[in-house]
Amino acid sequence: MVTYIEAGAAPYKNTGVIRLYGPDGFEGMRKACQVTARCLDELVPRVQPGVTTEEIDRFVFEFGMDHGALPATLNYRGYTKSSCTSINHVVCHGIPNEKPLREGDIVNIDVTYVVDGWHGDSSRMYPVGEVKRAAERLLEVTHECLMRGIAAVRPGARTGAIGEAIQAYAESERCSVVRDFCGHGVGRLFHDAPNILHYGRANEGPELREGMIFTIEPMINLGRPHVKVLSDGWTAVTRDRSLSAQYEHTIGVTADGCEIFTLSPAGLFKPGIAAVGNA
Repeated sequence: MVTYIEAGAAPYKNTGVIRLYGPDGFEGMRKACQVTARCLDELVPRVQPGVTTEEIDRFVFEFGMDHGALPATLNYRGYTKSSCTSINHVVCHGIPNEKPLREGDIVNIDVTYVVDGWHGDSSRMYPVGEVKRAAERLLEVTHECLMRGIAAVRPGARTGAIGEAIQAYAESERCSVVRDFCGHGVGRLFHDAPNILHYGRANEGPELREGMIFTIEPMINLGRPHVKVLSDGWTAVTRDRSLSAQYEHTIGVTADGCEIFTLSPAGLFKPGIAAVGNA
């Protein structure tokens, strides 16, 4: 049985109930998410061959400090960095380090800032220099998966409609959808109900209602969907070492669809990839 509750009446922890936010909540999320989006825009010229992911992480921290925003991942459950940087066959939760990026790499940079108690969560793919066509195609397919998932959001639909839209397109393009990780409710809490699966059927999952806020963040592989987590307890990689990509927006359900809070102010959500369809 799914329980919905006005966000202000819910306890400050994930109890499995789905929070419904009002105008104040949406405004708080707009502010937090736009700090995140501006940071990701600023990273576009900085992601180059020879740059280390540690340098990128340092920029994320400093950008947050300059804009009154705290990186949500810093010291979260023992995680010691301000961002996640996932390169090539790393699916998610890659830990920044001193290894330089190389020409032809693709890297996902995932940033969440906390602004006045609200969590703005987003990630994008960045090609490093010139990338092979297979990698570019994966980025195009993954971005389209995200946008098709968002297009399925409306009151009265179910969360499964998001997953069905993503899975159908990914598999039609001979790619696979990672099952081990999902989108999630977000707002005053970093991770909240409901889980947003990136696969499934349209008639499955909780009903979408106006005021819900959550992320959609499909992870799409060129090979098989199976992943494993490395001994550091964070880094998830494809078992077959195929390339993986991810794009993520935070959205709020409105009366007639949804609002994307993490839109790129500069139109750079797909840096280095065909500009058509940027968000």
